[in-house]
Amino acid sequence: MSPDATFRRTSNALRETTARLCDELTAPSAIPPDWTEFEWGIARAVATMHGISALLAERLRWRGPPEWQQFIDAQREQGIRRDRRIGLLIDTLDAALARAGIAVVGLKGTALRAHRVFAPGARPMGDVDLLARVEDVPAITATLGECGYFVHHVSDRHIVFDVPGRPPTAEFGEHESNTLRIEVHTWVAEPLPMRFVDISARLWPTHPRPGINAYRDIAALFLHLLLHAAGNMRGHALRLLQLWDLAELSRRFEPEDWIALVGPADPHEQLWWMWPPLSLGGRCASLVVPESSRAMLEAACPRTLARAASRHSLYEVSWSNLRISAFPGIEWSRTPFEALRYARSRIAPGRAALQELEDGARDAPMLVGSRWYETSHVSRIARWMFSKPRRVQTMYSIRTALANGATARPG
Repeated sequence: MSPDATFRRTSNALRETTARLCDELTAPSAIPPDWTEFEWGIARAVATMHGISALLAERLRWRGPPEWQQFIDAQREQGIRRDRRIGLLIDTLDAALARAGIAVVGLKGTALRAHRVFAPGARPMGDVDLLARVEDVPAITATLGECGYFVHHVSDRHIVFDVPGRPPTAEFGEHESNTLRIEVHTWVAEPLPMRFVDISARLWPTHPRPGINAYRDIAALFLHLLLHAAGNMRGHALRLLQLWDLAELSRRFEPEDWIALVGPADPHEQLWWMWPPLSLGGRCASLVVPESSRAMLEAACPRTLARAASRHSLYEVSWSNLRISAFPGIEWSRTPFEALRYARSRIAPGRAALQELEDGARDAPMLVGSRWYETSHVSRIARWMFSKPRRVQTMYSIRTALANGATARPG
């Protein structure tokens, strides 16, 4: 089979399995898909990339072939075991930070876990994210050191802490022994695509206490999840789990929570980015936005972005998309000049951007030895323009799923 034919076959399987598994979560059917062995392998990769394996194990009404069933059953069991480990770490950090008199906010998965939005183990967590004040970082570093965690690397977005000498994540999907890092953030923002949307001040509780705090309110948690989903949509790195986070949390909203989300802000300055992930969440996770909020958010969304968001499927803006795009998310640009700046940043990235790319490739086991990350940026540009380069992370998941249909086993 030619490279083009292989690409089409794999891409079509990714599109089909992503759409079907998405549908199975929102409206479970009684009959399993009529998939080939190859497509079932792709489905395992999709479930892993989107973080939905345990959710599927809970919701599916049918049983697939042995390799599929063993995989999702194992993922549910490993998720439960890992959740216990995460809980112990959060409790340890909370106690240590409280003793040190340091207040932080437990972000995203930590907060959803505290709210018990999902059953134990149903929602995977790769790390524990904390929001901290800049002036507290030295004290936090010392406190985490007492807990056995030390600085692994530093980026513009966060400081990553890990246990020295621990091997990196090696198991496919969820596994209790996979690396569990701590990420300390001093700000929460996303580039969309060049201009940062910063929501840090909105997240802090009014009266924080020493230890791990909740967000200011449930609307602040939703806002952070929404911005994270928007940032990943922009980069074609969305996970279906992120839309389910929003949908499940929104079911706990009262009318005043929607009012707090949209607030008295200038809609065209602070709300313009919210509608695309909410729209996709409605299509893929049964997320319902009240009509009054919906009208305001749709009106605030720039016309070009709104048109693109209405066309995009989950496949196109997620890890399921096999192709590396030259300018992913350029439709998020608010002006033609910003679009040009974004295109230039992709064609001729600055030294800091290239260094961040190299650091990320070096830190991810799946990217080590990848020819894509070892080639020059000029060569990468040429491949964007004249061929169909495959995303390294997506291909890693596919190859691993096909080779190890039931890698993560209970016991």
